[in-house]
Amino acid sequence: MKNNVILLVEDNPDDVRLTRRAFKKSNIANELMVVNDGLQALDYLLAASANPDAVPGLPQVILLDLKLPKMDGLELLQRIRAHERLKRLPVVILTSSKEQKDIVESYHLG
Repeated sequence: MKNNVILLVEDNPDDVRLTRRAFKKSNIANELMVVNDGLQALDYLLAASANPDAVPGLPQVILLDLKLPKMDGLELLQRIRAHERLKRLPVVILTSSKEQKDIVESYHLG
């Protein structure tokens, strides 16, 4: 069975609600797994990669906020890209940052 989880890494409850609402309005039926900081996301991803048969398993895509507690989004992205089983996961950056260094580093990390 193909995994249809989308991992949302977001610490703002309003943004989580908006994402859920947008998914519902767009008839996106994927399960939305939400974690609130970079460490939770990394723990989830490492556990899922260690046991490929686990449910819900690795996500189809990661929606990643950059400004997160405990571990920011850029550090999480760097860790994902450095891990053999995670490095090919599609990651979409969601941020209100207009800082050029954030944009450049996001592209650099893929």
